[in-house]
Amino acid sequence: ECARVVAEDYADKLPRTYDELTALPGIGDYTASAVMSFAFDERIAVIDTNIRRVLSRVFLGVESRGGATSPAERALANRMLPKDEILGCDADVADNAGSAEHVVNSTIRGGKRSRLHRGERPSVTWNQSVMELGAVICTAKSPLCDTCPIADDCAFLKAGRPGLGERRTRPRQRFQGTDRQVRGLVLAALRELPAGATLPREDADKLWKDQIQLAACIASLDDDGLIEILDGGLRLPS
Repeated sequence: ECARVVAEDYADKLPRTYDELTALPGIGDYTASAVMSFAFDERIAVIDTNIRRVLSRVFLGVESRGGATSPAERALANRMLPKDEILGCDADVADNAGSAEHVVNSTIRGGKRSRLHRGERPSVTWNQSVMELGAVICTAKSPLCDTCPIADDCAFLKAGRPGLGERRTRPRQRFQGTDRQVRGLVLAALRELPAGATLPREDADKLWKDQIQLAACIASLDDDGLIEILDGGLRLPS
């Protein structure tokens, strides 16, 4: 679906703005940001699980417990993102001297700006480097702190790695009374019938007290191709 929209509305080329990208089917914040950074060289914070974990541990000294990205985490990612002065092989990091991101940036690159290709944007390298650090070294459950290149500057390590590996507790999803329960009751009743048999509509109506919800669930099962609605009742697809 996304490919069709790009072909029909954007002449086979991905749009280059965040709002246009996130408006495409299946494209969310992370994908849009990653495309803009890695494909289009735009200065934008890419926030995935690995990057969130590294930033939270290194700069805040607390474990990143997952869940949706919070405004505070987004603000931190934007604050740490280096400026995008285009740097030559021997240039230094302009305006970043003494800043926290300068410490991490320099350490990740071995303190040698000559490792950057001419014209490479610091924000792009930052996103790639922090993402890789989180994937390979600063992992969720067993971080390799002994070999981490920024261990000396990590607030999480200095604090004794509090809450290491903790994840956000997900609330138990309610099932009783949901459409999932009603759809399941309808399918269960149909599966109990002999092959090809029809469940009379009056019997189907007895499966759930809320007739409006029941009718909506039956209609959704029909839309999904899981049942067939006949004049006299319901049956599984033949």
